[in-house]
Amino acid sequence: MLIRPINESDNKSLSVILREVLIEMQIPKKGSAYEDPELDNMFSTYQLPRSKYFVVVERGAILGGAGISPLKGGDKDICELQKMYFHKSLRGRGIGDKMIEICIDFAIESGFKKCYIETMPNMLKAQKLYLKKGFKYIDNPLGNTGHNACPVWLIKNII
Repeated sequence: MLIRPINESDNKSLSVILREVLIEMQIPKKGSAYEDPELDNMFSTYQLPRSKYFVVVERGAILGGAGISPLKGGDKDICELQKMYFHKSLRGRGIGDKMIEICIDFAIESGFKKCYIETMPNMLKAQKLYLKKGFKYIDNPLGNTGHNACPVWLIKNII
């Protein structure tokens, strides 16, 4: 298994796997990452300053990923952990834990002080992982992510 920064050639495979996972997790298509225009061109999206996306590759296939980017419409010191989704064959193997560490390390290197994440109520295993990694629930969304279908918000102080 390999975890590495996204390449332009990863765009198509990554968009397919991310949408598959979103459908599997019963994430609404409206008001969620599913309708984000960047899903089809993740490489370009994460070439912006203070942004980076990492993919997980196993046996030559991209099976998921996670990224960090400044929180849209938010405080400049807050980043967002974004689009952290994995094919079911990766789940339960500690990949999510490792990806959060890699993303938070990048966030710290990029000068962020807090990391924000939005998720869905049915994603209980993900929430358990976020709590284990030091995220705390908050009562309202931050920034302007456009994900109004995601009613669970968490934040972590990283510095």
